[in-house]
Amino acid sequence: MKWAPVAETGRRTMSFQVTGLGLDKMKLGSPQSFLDQEEAEEAEDGQLLEPEAWRTYLEHRNALREFLSSALSPHLLKRHHARMELLKKCSYYIEILPKHLALGDQNPLVLPSTMFQLIDPWKFQRMKKVGTAQTKIQLLLLGDLLEQLDCGRAELDALLESPDPRPFLAGWGLVGQRLAELSAVMDSFLAMMVPGRLHIKHRLVSDVGATKIPHIRLMLSTKMPVMFDRKESVAHQDWVSLRWFVTVQPAAPEQFELRFKLLDPRTQQECTQCGIIPVAACTFDIRNLLPNRSYKFTVKRAESYTLVHEPWRDSLTLETRPRPPKGPAPSRLGRPGPPLTTPPER
Repeated sequence: MKWAPVAETGRRTMSFQVTGLGLDKMKLGSPQSFLDQEEAEEAEDGQLLEPEAWRTYLEHRNALREFLSSALSPHLLKRHHARMELLKKCSYYIEILPKHLALGDQNPLVLPSTMFQLIDPWKFQRMKKVGTAQTKIQLLLLGDLLEQLDCGRAELDALLESPDPRPFLAGWGLVGQRLAELSAVMDSFLAMMVPGRLHIKHRLVSDVGATKIPHIRLMLSTKMPVMFDRKESVAHQDWVSLRWFVTVQPAAPEQFELRFKLLDPRTQQECTQCGIIPVAACTFDIRNLLPNRSYKFTVKRAESYTLVHEPWRDSLTLETRPRPPKGPAPSRLGRPGPPLTTPPER
């Protein structure tokens, strides 16, 4: 920190300018100005308590500040809100695994297709309904836990800004209990962010005589949402070029379902300007569209036998370009017409 003298302007007092901390425009004219407003308030509050009680108050206050700036910081809560919004757009699937495999190890070599042949289809459909319900409940619980963290942060902020230290000090036991509760809520929130195991009440594999019944388990897995690339998706006069992506690239190629429809059709014939297109890539061109009209496009993964919940699909509206204006006939373009004359008088 450097102190640089500032020229006097009509007063006989010496002022200083703070440099080196980005405070070059702050002028300080008295010793009290060296304390910020919060330190000045703490100095006044210290007169309300005995020295020992005042030290205890400062310790508790600093502990609360540390908790709010680390375990429950605004930046951390903002990140959790963003992750929550992402989870609401994800697709959820049932994964069938042998008990000795971890989630993500399934592939045709490790998990043969005969596994599905041994599972009773009717019982598996029941488990898909259980998976759908468990996913919805899990998302609702995550939203509730996040709301508890937001409310707890607001409560502790208000307590920290209380001007009287005596109620703060007297109620510190409840404050400590509240900190423990919010820490437990945060732990539950983080643990629930990862889809867990499905609880099986009945055997999925029917009796197959002497065949050895495999030991399997069901897990919920998540796939990141499919979203349009809004910079690369463009409309032309009578066709559009669409691009989409997945934030986490899958290990194997995926199938997608692309839908389109004309907005506000004006005739019965225009009502046929719609369709569903299966696509095995992340790009597709749709042609034979009407110029100067608005179309809505949606994209999602193709239906899968193991899909249990897909609450969201991305949509995009594009307007095709109008036709170019019609000019003069080509035969007369650029050629001057015959001169206008009047017949001679007789």
